[in-house]
Amino acid sequence: MRRTILALLCATMAGMSGTARAQKAHVTIEDCYDRARANWPVIGQLELIDRTEGYSLANAAKGWLPQVTFSAQASYQSDVTTLPFDPAQLGFAGVSIPTLSRDQYGVRVEVAQTLWDGGATGAWREGIGAAAEVERAATEVSLYALRERVNGLFFGIVLTGEQLSRLDVLTRDLDVNLARVEALARGGVAQQADVDALRIEVLKAAQQRAAIESTRRAYTSMLATLTGREFDDATRFVKPSAGHPHGESQRPELALFDARIRAVEARRRGLYAAVTPRLGLFATGGYGKPGLNMLADRFDAYYVVGARLSWNIGGLYTRRNDRRQLLSDVRGVELQREAFMLGTRMDEVRTSSEIDRCREQLRYDDEIIALRESVLRSSEARMAGGTTTGSDLARDINAVEAARQDKLLHEMELLKAIYELKFTTNR
Repeated sequence: MRRTILALLCATMAGMSGTARAQKAHVTIEDCYDRARANWPVIGQLELIDRTEGYSLANAAKGWLPQVTFSAQASYQSDVTTLPFDPAQLGFAGVSIPTLSRDQYGVRVEVAQTLWDGGATGAWREGIGAAAEVERAATEVSLYALRERVNGLFFGIVLTGEQLSRLDVLTRDLDVNLARVEALARGGVAQQADVDALRIEVLKAAQQRAAIESTRRAYTSMLATLTGREFDDATRFVKPSAGHPHGESQRPELALFDARIRAVEARRRGLYAAVTPRLGLFATGGYGKPGLNMLADRFDAYYVVGARLSWNIGGLYTRRNDRRQLLSDVRGVELQREAFMLGTRMDEVRTSSEIDRCREQLRYDDEIIALRESVLRSSEARMAGGTTTGSDLARDINAVEAARQDKLLHEMELLKAIYELKFTTNR
């Protein structure tokens, strides 16, 4: 029984391991987008922005808490206030008026509670949120730019993979024809030079394979560094689909422009709050010499309570120019957005034209390949009859391979152009 359970556990773990390897062996370009975003150090900036916004908003909310001020003072003055006459001369004989001490001491605590701040706290909170939104949008723009890097590396890997597959076909064709020509040479129909010509092409194919494999390893290594994911020889990079994107542009730069305009609007509301009266309550308690009674030269406790209204009208002097400055800032952001949209539309037109060009070229590739293969079959028949040379046969084999490579390049150019258009519009 124990052996059965153990066998089932081993089989389950092996199946899970096999599934994990199967999942690891297939990588899409969308997977690389997500991995690169999660691996890029800037992604941590989003969390820092959230934390900073939370701290700032919490500080702004504390503006409604009672504000406590503590002060203490000890002083000595060169003179004090005295009456400018003698009381006895006014018929107040025997009346003594106390004289203040030149040394004075005092400890005071004041508590102030804001009842109305003219909307300053609200404007402050709104400005904090708007500034955080701008930082988040700017970070998203930086992260979105990673897609362009992923596109270059991913399509480089896919292209080299397709080239290696085509090279396998070419190598098989060369091996088959080399064996035929070697047999013809043994029968006296072909010359040794014909055999050597095909052997040269086999060596050139091997040389080309080494160069492509080196390029592929470099692309794979760079993509692994960018995504923080390890790739091995079993990893299969899935060729992206060729669906044409449709819809309006959703680039993150547009969200950044909107956030910047909202930040300016928050500053505008701050201008109104700056010229609005403030209303609050206050209570002051103290202990000192003298107290509130300046004629009592002794230590005494005292308190004062009341309401305070303040209105700083200094902001009215610059309000008009400040509003004009904000309007200029908004217009500046709008102009930057218009310039960005114009550049995006130009890139979209250019890329769409490139897509149309690639599709037009692909229309003829299959027919060209079929004709090249027909010429090759004729050349192979002539080689069997001894009426052509190995060099001519190698030339026709290379012509077929060149036609196939042209089709492959056109397909990859089409895919790259489609994904460049997706990057341009984020659709």
